[in-house]
Amino acid sequence: MKFLVDAHLPPGLCAVFQAVGHDAVHTRELPSKNKTTDTVINTLSLQEQRVVITKDLDFYYSHLLQGEPWKLLLIRTGNIRTRDLTLLMQRHLPSILAALQNNSLVELDRQQVQVIV
Repeated sequence: MKFLVDAHLPPGLCAVFQAVGHDAVHTRELPSKNKTTDTVINTLSLQEQRVVITKDLDFYYSHLLQGEPWKLLLIRTGNIRTRDLTLLMQRHLPSILAALQNNSLVELDRQQVQVIV
């Protein structure tokens, strides 16, 4: 599976997915870096079938209304330290990956992984 981590999240999250063999890039690796627009992120997601990982609710509404991005992992933890977010992601990674196999919109909060669509 391929992932694209949005600018509002730490680049280190890519390593969580890469450690288990997935392709993951952060927006800072893109030509416009963290200034990459949502439109470009959505287009890249659709073209490369990348799951966008974000806290940004604009992607949530875009996905529901327009089917963009291709798939979405919405992080709903509120403010959280990078280390704690990384540990949370690692702990729930099997559930996240399983949920994304057959669903296009998945949420991660401090307690659980939830399939939305």
